[in-house]
Amino acid sequence: MKIGHAEVEYVAKLANLAITEEEKKMFIGQLNSILEYVEQLNSLNTENVEPTTQVVYTREQNFSMRPDEPRVAFSQEESLSNGPATGAGYFKVPKVIGER
Repeated sequence: MKIGHAEVEYVAKLANLAITEEEKKMFIGQLNSILEYVEQLNSLNTENVEPTTQVVYTREQNFSMRPDEPRVAFSQEESLSNGPATGAGYFKVPKVIGER
């Protein structure tokens, strides 16, 4: 798959970014370079490679996951006190969806 002007413009619109034609050309080149590298990785034979979930610890030593235990959390009032605008028990934020 090749990235073209249409894809870059679409992503820029989704991200609400105004980019110049020069930036579009730069991003097209960079993104296509990334895709070419991924294609190289896809060509590697991984048939006899065991799947891994944690490359540092064995399953018995896996310290990255803590037990799922209930803990004391902030109350709704404490959490909302950190927001710049609140009302009816929620944070108030500006609308970000829709055309401008």
